[in-house]
Amino acid sequence: MAEEYLARIFDKELEIALTTFGAVLIEGPKWCGKTWTSERHSSSAIYLQDIKERERYLETAKVAPDILLAGEAPRLIDEWQTIPALWDGVRFEVDRRRKKGQFILTGSTRLKKNMTMHTGTGRIARLVMRPMSLFESLESNGEVSLSSLFEGRDVTGESSLSLERLDFALVRGGWPASVGDDSRTAFRHARNYVRTITEEDISSDDSDKSPRTVERLMLSIARNISTPAKNKTIMDDVSGNRGEHSISYKTYANYVDALTRLFVIDDLPAWSPSIRSRVTLMTSPKHHFTDPSIAAALLRVSPDGLMQDFRTFGLLFESLCIRDLRVYAQPLDGEVYHYRDGSDLEVDAVVHLYDGRWGAIEIKMGWGDIEKAAGNLKKLRDKIDIEHMRKPSFLMVLTTGGFAFRREDGVYVVPIECLRD
Repeated sequence: MAEEYLARIFDKELEIALTTFGAVLIEGPKWCGKTWTSERHSSSAIYLQDIKERERYLETAKVAPDILLAGEAPRLIDEWQTIPALWDGVRFEVDRRRKKGQFILTGSTRLKKNMTMHTGTGRIARLVMRPMSLFESLESNGEVSLSSLFEGRDVTGESSLSLERLDFALVRGGWPASVGDDSRTAFRHARNYVRTITEEDISSDDSDKSPRTVERLMLSIARNISTPAKNKTIMDDVSGNRGEHSISYKTYANYVDALTRLFVIDDLPAWSPSIRSRVTLMTSPKHHFTDPSIAAALLRVSPDGLMQDFRTFGLLFESLCIRDLRVYAQPLDGEVYHYRDGSDLEVDAVVHLYDGRWGAIEIKMGWGDIEKAAGNLKKLRDKIDIEHMRKPSFLMVLTTGGFAFRREDGVYVVPIECLRD
């Protein structure tokens, strides 16, 4: 386990939010580093999932919740959803104190939609934290920044990470506890994560859910990672050849909702730009987990195994790049999408900023695919109705190994091992 804290891109986001809002809610998957990061920005803390203290906290919350909120600000309330009533208490204290940066709340589970509470709008900022990007785990040299691409600057850089090391980082994942571990222990975190989700977390969310069905569902998503496979395709896969594990659409939807609220599933939505032609835009999301190591663990692939199966490696590589792009886009007020239309034009990622700027990205492991990828990007650029949308800030092929440069046609080629926010 890495003993020293590795700086997160999220640190700056949290600092800004604490100077802007009375409280900050940090949501994200288990083990992505929410508590560790929050502790560095807080002056006192209470850990609601502490087994030794849980009953006392629950009883206190019933009669005097303000006692749990007392402490030097910013006060960290870790896994706040354990006692949902504290949400309104935080909101009330923020209103009463009229000061910024009073509380940091962390949560690994979004509450169900039918659980009523005040939204906290204007008082509580919501931030999403994901597993570590390659730049945060010190495996990207950061010679090319996403922000510089939006500013139209030329880029230079050279990958300093071998394909074997990238392979290792993908299977290991961006879990802070595993960064720095050797190959004997690094992969255990993702495997244990899958086991915890299927055997414990789903049951705590809903006792009616079958761990075996959850595992089969997650395995099917892993088989369809980085694709817009239809719900029926996944349901049929879960059911098996003889239909012995058949599930209804309602059951399927409930399971997907639970895994989404646990921040396990992190599907990539479709982009809907203004285009010149009447071509139909596809709206199905692409399937992704919050970290590609989850898919690797479900598929039971090792780094050596991926090197022997470049098709699977390519799909998982795309998922890794999507994870990193989301981490890098968030502090720029950006969201990541994919594009696909009825003419079979597909673009793997579109980063769209709040101010309307956008950039299109194709993700290719092999340098032999760069020419075709650049062609797809230019086709998308030419389809955009520039009377209603801006021209793209950049077109980029995200790849692995080699150099970062700008082609004569203006398309950037950047190794993921050079990218940062």
